[in-house]
Amino acid sequence: MLYYLGRWLQSQFDALGFLRLFNYLSFRSIMAALTAVLIVFVLSPRWIRAMHRRNFLDQVRETGICSAFDKAGTPTMGGVLIVVAVTVSLLLWCNLGNSFLLSSLAALLWFGGIGFWDDWLKSSRGSGEQGLGEMTKLLYQGAFALAFAIVYLGPLSPMPAEIATRLYFPFIKKPVADLGIFYGAFVFLFVLLVANAVNITDGLDGLAITPSIFVIAVLGVFAYVMGNTIYSVYLQYPYLRGAGELTVFASAFIGAGLGFLWYNAYPAQIFMGDTGSLAIGGTVAVISVLLKQEVLFPLVGGLFLVEALTSQIQDKVGVRWLGRRIFYRAPLHHSLQHRGFAETKVVIRLWIISGILALLALATLKIR
Repeated sequence: MLYYLGRWLQSQFDALGFLRLFNYLSFRSIMAALTAVLIVFVLSPRWIRAMHRRNFLDQVRETGICSAFDKAGTPTMGGVLIVVAVTVSLLLWCNLGNSFLLSSLAALLWFGGIGFWDDWLKSSRGSGEQGLGEMTKLLYQGAFALAFAIVYLGPLSPMPAEIATRLYFPFIKKPVADLGIFYGAFVFLFVLLVANAVNITDGLDGLAITPSIFVIAVLGVFAYVMGNTIYSVYLQYPYLRGAGELTVFASAFIGAGLGFLWYNAYPAQIFMGDTGSLAIGGTVAVISVLLKQEVLFPLVGGLFLVEALTSQIQDKVGVRWLGRRIFYRAPLHHSLQHRGFAETKVVIRLWIISGILALLALATLKIR
């Protein structure tokens, strides 16, 4: 809204020429981040009190880690704060006619809605095991993934047709393959994988939100480069007209994430719940696809991938197929706790690893 207002005022009044700032991604990105963090700071105390009054508190599951039970009674659904802050900030500072932006915003709201429904059921039923069933969540996630894949490959796609189905690898300049119609299946599976990987990582105070900020920040840099005619040519990336708007999206998320971390850091005053983790995962997946950086995710989001793999190997292969545990505990953060590491040490060390992976991912911009 402010984006459109600023441009209109600039065109009507010569004295307001300074409003040309609204045309610059850098200015709007900074303002989007500041707006989002301010919204989180204003809303969080009220939301935390409201969750306490309504008894919408975290329902702790059995993990075998004693410290996990200290978290019982902490308000959940903090992801609502992230989703609201990002959405409002985008409405104020973004070009709402941008297809890249609309696809990402749709992912944020859809996956956040699924997570909110799940959190609501868990809290209202008083059990962490009585939310949405696994297959139900996959069904709704799959519906979005399928719709997104169809739009992505169709006439409404923001992606140029000549590169839409090509697969790019980090450190390699040229696309390594053209998957054709099979790219739709690839997108479908990728969205489901990434959305749930972030969800599995959300298990300790502040653990998921900081790596999420790193990942979104890296994707924001890629969006700026690929949406700029000069930088994209210089760094030999495909130019994606309009992709730069995702830089504003990334900045809004970084602001919302930092604001949320203020209340989510140990000892957490509120958890993001599935509302936040699914919203973040779905958004990261969609932005990665839109920027042709799907194969970069195992690097920049390596922590999420390892967390998901350890959990699925333990559950699907170990417990269900072999009838025994493969790891002492799963996912990774609970395994480290089981080995005797304090929660804060586990979280900070995993943050450091995630930060290093983000730097390596940024290096692929030049080392190709």
